[in-house]
Amino acid sequence: MDAPATIYTLGDLQQGPPCCIPTPILDIQDLRVAYNGVVALDDLSLQINKNCITALIGPSGCGKTSFLSTLNRLTDLVPNAAIRGKIYFEGQDIHDKQIDVRVLRTHIGMIFQRPNPFPLSIRRNLEMPLREHGVKARHSLDQRIENALRNVGLWDEVKDRLDQSALGLSGGQQQRLCIARALVLEPKVLLMDEPCSALDPISSAVVEDLILRLKGKYTVVIVTHNLAQAKRIANYAAFFWMKERVGKLIEYGQCRQLFEAPSHELTAAYIAGVRG
Repeated sequence: MDAPATIYTLGDLQQGPPCCIPTPILDIQDLRVAYNGVVALDDLSLQINKNCITALIGPSGCGKTSFLSTLNRLTDLVPNAAIRGKIYFEGQDIHDKQIDVRVLRTHIGMIFQRPNPFPLSIRRNLEMPLREHGVKARHSLDQRIENALRNVGLWDEVKDRLDQSALGLSGGQQQRLCIARALVLEPKVLLMDEPCSALDPISSAVVEDLILRLKGKYTVVIVTHNLAQAKRIANYAAFFWMKERVGKLIEYGQCRQLFEAPSHELTAAYIAGVRG
């Protein structure tokens, strides 16, 4: 199914990656998420632009993580979760019966709030997903592991202890390792659920700088409660709020415009610290 036509402004071009007209990679239409029959998120429609950073902001409990989890069908793993509406990834319905969910999740990776390295060596943390997806040759494994670690700025820090436990790394290093574990599969989209919230300020700054370096190379959708962080890193922002105990998308647009000239009074109040 073709994505709806979009009119791009000069502001759009400035917000997107250099020399690139924003192009939707994810198209979400009339999405509803319910758990045990209780609606958590409803009436959500938006497009996520390729190779841009989109920040999801709003108070806790308004559906941001639920939305994020629908994008690579992690909600399939939640008992009694029900999804209604359409989600298109590169024009294909992700709930189509022909979709291989395992393959979908290699294209759309997830980084969680707390670092979750496997209790294995640093090397095995990256080697395991590669082997599961058919990469067997030692040279290919070593090259892709090195590339992934370089991409997150970890190679020089860990190259001499690849066979030591990943649990011996600092919290910030563990989170970068988890990002490398997603990148090693060469995804197109990275979903990030508050990736800096469990880290100390220095480690948080390192991970934030890493996310900025991913801009233009990967599509990043990030949940963050840090409004300053969202303003610093994002091209686009989506503001969520609870209305009648149901999560709703209140406003979505260019990050700069949403922060400096929001069109909805709730957005303005939240950004000003009056609400939420």
